[in-house]
Amino acid sequence: MAPPKTAKPGRSALADVVAREYTIHLHKRVFGASFKKRAPLAVKEIKAFAKQAMGTEDVRLDPQLNKEVWKQGIKGVPYRLRVRISRKRNDEEGAKHRLFSYVQAVNVKNPKGLHTTVVEDA
Repeated sequence: MAPPKTAKPGRSALADVVAREYTIHLHKRVFGASFKKRAPLAVKEIKAFAKQAMGTEDVRLDPQLNKEVWKQGIKGVPYRLRVRISRKRNDEEGAKHRLFSYVQAVNVKNPKGLHTTVVEDA
């Protein structure tokens, strides 16, 4: 029989209030989706990416990011999108989660080939 699992002594995510810039390859994430479901699926994939990258359940999207995804219509989702994901503390009264991720679009000419970078929030 396997020994019982114990909590791993790691770093607390609360101390990690950080912002990073990622390039999300949306084309591979919406590949095969029917045209009328592409932009809504892209928004869901961005949320799933942020949840996985930052380890937070609560993910909030900036309205400008939504406009960037929908700019070319429901079926013209951009191939790649450069986003800034910020992990922040949730100061709301009675909040379910202590941290949330805020996803914003970053204006770049060509997001292809850019690496993940840590951003200093001012």
